Amino acid sequence: MTAIEANRPEATIVNDGASGTGVFNDGKAHDALRTIGEVTKALGIRQHVLRYWEEQFPALQPIKRSGNRRYYRPEDVLLIAEIDRLVNREGYTLRGARMALEEPASVETGAVSDRLAEAAPAGAPDSFIQELLGIRLRLARALAAA
Repeated sequence: MTAIEANRPEATIVNDGASGTGVFNDGKAHDALRTIGEVTKALGIRQHVLRYWEEQFPALQPIKRSGNRRYYRPEDVLLIAEIDRLVNREGYTLRGARMALEEPASVETGAVSDRLAEAAPAGAPDSFIQELLGIRLRLARALAAA
């Protein structure tokens, strides 16, 4: 753990499980709009970074009201948390995180096995490729459960 990660507060967002939307533990309704200050404080992200991410990730479009005040919906907050995880914890570049978010996360498609077969050493047995696919599937499930 780096010094920066040690000083970051833990997010106060929990997953309610039923609808897949996140809620804060602050007494507001789960579907309440959040200001940029509330979101950045909860996630430990600086406001200027969040504004920059809005430019870099087309899916991140908060509601803007008078005076250009930003209000984030619960799905925006979950997207921000996912971007933060990819960029700050898993080491993705912004471009890589954007591609990961745009690409459907289907490990069991034929496209994955085709790419893996192309990347496998020449003459690699099918059992080797199947074993790698199984490992990748288990990792994807573990990450989804986390």
